[in-house]
Amino acid sequence: MNCKKCNSSNCIKRGKRRGKQRYYCKTCSFNFQDSYSYLAYRNTTNVLITKLLKECCGVLSISRIIGISKNTVLTRMLKISKAIKTPYFQKLGCNFEVDEMFVKIGNKDVKNYLTYAIEQKTKSIIGFVLGSRNTENLKLVIDKVLLLHPRKIYTDRLNIYPSLIPKEIHKRFQYCTNRIERMNLNLRTHIKRLSRKTICFSRNKIYLEAHLRIYFWG
Repeated sequence: MNCKKCNSSNCIKRGKRRGKQRYYCKTCSFNFQDSYSYLAYRNTTNVLITKLLKECCGVLSISRIIGISKNTVLTRMLKISKAIKTPYFQKLGCNFEVDEMFVKIGNKDVKNYLTYAIEQKTKSIIGFVLGSRNTENLKLVIDKVLLLHPRKIYTDRLNIYPSLIPKEIHKRFQYCTNRIERMNLNLRTHIKRLSRKTICFSRNKIYLEAHLRIYFWG
């Protein structure tokens, strides 16, 4: 029996659990068994969760479809998200669009926003932040864009942007954010917890952030 973690053949038997033989790897100290009855242990589970999260399936829907508990879905979602590395956009001198979108997190009386930036031609996501629509949060996104020496940055008429973006590259006029506004529609269509006029919303910020990382870069 080879180890399921390090593929070492240096494994020995270590008792049984519910009638199934357990093994112990002397190389990496990993305990495992030959087969599992719980569907969450399948190799394809994480891939399936990722695909369903991108196709407007909520946590409870994924739980019913795959046949695993909702807590397992949430745990796997966080694990998948942490394994995703934010891609580095290397092209300089491009045009970017920045926008904010209202999202519901926990208490519906508290206003939270998703602020993010996209490259105008490829629609690549440069970065995003969740929280209040204030100078501190917007600056986190704008600073990432400014590091790419943008030719132009297009935004709406929110009065915070002029203090963060140099005047010579900042543009604000009608239809200048068409692409990112279309992206907003995609997000509300493809992510269940962002859909309008439903009972679906994120109870915790970390789950929405994990879902967005999977959707943007997974």
